[in-house]
Amino acid sequence: MTKRVTADHRATLERIFGHPTGANVEWRQVLSLLEAVGSVTEERNGNVDVTLGGETEVLRPPREKDVDRQMIVDLRRMLSSAGLAP
Repeated sequence: MTKRVTADHRATLERIFGHPTGANVEWRQVLSLLEAVGSVTEERNGNVDVTLGGETEVLRPPREKDVDRQMIVDLRRMLSSAGLAP
């Protein structure tokens, strides 16, 4: 079951798809967005299974608070495939 998408979720989505790619997208904001639009399950090893638009991806949370550029690329692909690009 998905939650309601808030203005904060939309702002996170815009930062993910923004150009140039910023380094100020926090993991907690990404996780909140993904929980709102898909199904999120934390594995015992700390990785996160995200099911969105019929596809499941495994994401490794970053060590720092912000996600890295490669995760931004992966998120763009996953969100675009689910029809969630702004």
